[in-house]
Amino acid sequence: MQAPRLVIAGTHSGVGKTTVALAIMAALTARGRRVQPFKAGPDFIDPGHHTAVTKRSSRNLDGWMLGASLNRDIFARAAADADLSIVEGMMGLFDGSSATEETGSTAELATQLDAPVLLVVDGSAMARSAAAMVSGYARFDPKLNVRAVLFNRISGEGHYALLKDAVEAETDLVVVGYLRPDSKAIIPDRHLGLMTAIEQSSEDLYQRLAEAAKQTIDLDLIEALARSCREFSSPPLRTFESHAPPTIRVGVAYDPAFCFYYQDNLELLEAEGAELVRFSPLRDQALPAIDLLYLGGGYPELYGEALTANASMRRAIRTFAEQGGAIYAECGGLMYLTRSIRDFDGRSYDMVGLFPAEAVMKRPGLTLGYRQLELTHACLLGAVGLMARGHEFHYSSLNVIGPLDHACRVIDAKGQLRGKDGLMTGNTLALYSHLHFASQPEVPRALIRSARNAASRRREKQGETP
Repeated sequence: MQAPRLVIAGTHSGVGKTTVALAIMAALTARGRRVQPFKAGPDFIDPGHHTAVTKRSSRNLDGWMLGASLNRDIFARAAADADLSIVEGMMGLFDGSSATEETGSTAELATQLDAPVLLVVDGSAMARSAAAMVSGYARFDPKLNVRAVLFNRISGEGHYALLKDAVEAETDLVVVGYLRPDSKAIIPDRHLGLMTAIEQSSEDLYQRLAEAAKQTIDLDLIEALARSCREFSSPPLRTFESHAPPTIRVGVAYDPAFCFYYQDNLELLEAEGAELVRFSPLRDQALPAIDLLYLGGGYPELYGEALTANASMRRAIRTFAEQGGAIYAECGGLMYLTRSIRDFDGRSYDMVGLFPAEAVMKRPGLTLGYRQLELTHACLLGAVGLMARGHEFHYSSLNVIGPLDHACRVIDAKGQLRGKDGLMTGNTLALYSHLHFASQPEVPRALIRSARNAASRRREKQGETP
């Protein structure tokens, strides 16, 4: 397959990769192109904006969590019917899980995909020095195909012309354009990153970015760069093959409080026989008819008052658990299942109450990093010894009120033990870590199998009740 593709990378965090990526995606989509978006690294917020702009589900690719073969397989499946693919990088081009290797970095991913790199540079306070910076990035790894530069936060044509001339005189890279600073084209930021797409109506923002890109970026050259790739070939893997008809109903919490899900996690559940049913813990008064409840991450601490006020939903989830229903939760979902959440201002909100603990928001208090989980107890995810990869990213910690049972131990990217994870009670499992199910295909199989067994036991018990 040809699979035209381009990686948008930054010199460092904060240069405006997401703004540039969204502007290019929006402008190309407005041209009628089928743009397939991807995000490097463990991120949920940027992919949400990608999806809203392109109307195609954005996929995460990650060297440490998934490895080269899975990255290429996920890319090939998603890009098969697209006109071109845009991959937004993470942090700086060479930043990853190691200080001496490219593991987990945007550079590693670009090499795995054999994709050209467009380097985003904040040129607001630079002149000829930009050429020295760009030259260093382009030559740092000879295997990497850094082809072009785009300057962000440039106020005028004169400054841009100076930067363009400097870079093109000193390197063999092409400068494809720039974006002006625009206070009306900024996505608000907060403690876990940008405001999510589901929380705001962003169509005007995306249109504004598309117009800005049309004015100052050579979109024809962007498309030519993407088409300059060699043909993409990836042997198909069996990870995403369907194994069963949809026989298990999985309730997926989806609203502004709970919206952090890897798209591939959802599709792997479907491949194992899941019918996904979205519902809102914020707005709905009762659970839909389900066999497995999936509570993803998000921002429950920002919606504590509304979650507390929806007592009927909290009771419904608690009853579902007490009757033996299977529940899988991650991060924000874990917080929701504790007795209460205490926000940054010290206000406490009642939650579902399955675990004797309070989730307390703390600043500073960021927990961030790659995680490998190893099961030390059999649970919804499988048997003892099973391992899967993911990441942690949260500002909360647990104030333990009573005894807690844990299902697994946690190892970081350096191989260091980070403690325990996986709170267990009955058929409920709640992790602080966000797992990428493709890193361990047994996880979605075990979840569906556990849900099927739990549903069968619940039906038998209900049948025995007079």
